[in-house]
Amino acid sequence: MFSQAKPVHRHTKNKTKSVKIGVNLWLESVPTEPLGYLEFLNLMANARLVLTDSGGIQEETTILGVPCLTLRENTERPVTMTQGTNTIVGCDPRRIVTEALTILDGKGKTGRVPELWDGQAAERIVKTLFKGD
Repeated sequence: MFSQAKPVHRHTKNKTKSVKIGVNLWLESVPTEPLGYLEFLNLMANARLVLTDSGGIQEETTILGVPCLTLRENTERPVTMTQGTNTIVGCDPRRIVTEALTILDGKGKTGRVPELWDGQAAERIVKTLFKGD
């Protein structure tokens, strides 16, 4: 089931069912009920490509090593672009298609997990707080 689902945010759901963004590329949305975090994470982990405008998803795809195209003109998470798997493409259909096809052809950005994104933040915070003792 999950490999076939293409979840759509509830605000997007009513706007369109499919959008032609290029001569040979259609993005077809399959509305789903809201997914739990782990279900959605599973979808991203098994995706070849994620298109989003969400900063949180930019971070998650970087951790997962999944290519991400951000459909806006900026990001509050620049490390996902400089070190991670995220590429900002804006809303230009030609740029979106070009970048998507590059990724699907296996030639996209691979990125890496940024320094200190190791799940050990709490330990570092505790060590810092108790350094004075």
